[in-house]
Amino acid sequence: MRVLGQWEDYLALCKPKVVALIVFTAVVGMFLATPGMVPWSILLFATLGIGLASASAAAINHVVDHKIDSVMARTRRRPLPRGYVNTQSAIAFSFILGALAMFVLAEYVNVLTALLTLFSLIGYGFIYSLYLKRATPLNIVIGGAAGAAPPVLGWTAVTGALEPHALLLFLIIFAWTPPHFWALAIYRRDEYASADIPMLPVTHGVEFTRLQILLYTIVLFIVCLFPYLIYMSGLLYLIGALLLNGGFLYYAIRMQFDHSDRLAMKTFKFSVWYLMALFAVLLVDHHVPTAISMLGLAG
Repeated sequence: MRVLGQWEDYLALCKPKVVALIVFTAVVGMFLATPGMVPWSILLFATLGIGLASASAAAINHVVDHKIDSVMARTRRRPLPRGYVNTQSAIAFSFILGALAMFVLAEYVNVLTALLTLFSLIGYGFIYSLYLKRATPLNIVIGGAAGAAPPVLGWTAVTGALEPHALLLFLIIFAWTPPHFWALAIYRRDEYASADIPMLPVTHGVEFTRLQILLYTIVLFIVCLFPYLIYMSGLLYLIGALLLNGGFLYYAIRMQFDHSDRLAMKTFKFSVWYLMALFAVLLVDHHVPTAISMLGLAG
């Protein structure tokens, strides 16, 4: 039973739900990079490598934030604050995951993807977690670059090159990150204040943060139109993007009048499903014409 508990603790260090969303956007990036199917070896090894690197960064974040986590209700039950895993073991675990990720990506995918993944790992695990999170209320905006990298990593895994369409996928997640996380920060503002973390609701107030959520949601809405405008995606994506961004904008506007923490949390939860759905629509829109064409040829 003790062994099972230890494995569960190490799994918790990986933030599996967060990593699952990261890997999903990376996989979508792979499929968007080609008109056909992604080679199975690239799909397997790129998914594995990016997942391992994301888990490594998550474990580093646990180590860096373990003292903060102990005073926040949302995180005080994590393995390090409860003493189930010590910091030395967590650091070693993170290093092993990161080293495996770099080996898999460099050996079985390509060096560009390995390097970009390494930069992303360093950006989140060290630059954001160690410095930005404690230094500026714009921590989420600047640090969001690391979190926006996965679809680019997926794209380069297939093509071996950085291309404008991949950077547009990056821009979508980059614009999504602030309204997504600031909604949670409003809900958890007292905990961030007690932990002395300069999140925007703590430093500039909740009303200002609500306005920023609305403004960034408008920016996100505009950015999400570009895949259609530049012929990267078709009508199916446009309809999905309009509906999803309309829903996000509805929540952002409501927050200007309904100041309840309950609505802030609902907005945060919606934003998670929003990103999954948006990338799913991107994927379906990209491959439906190919599938129809293949069915036509088969007929």
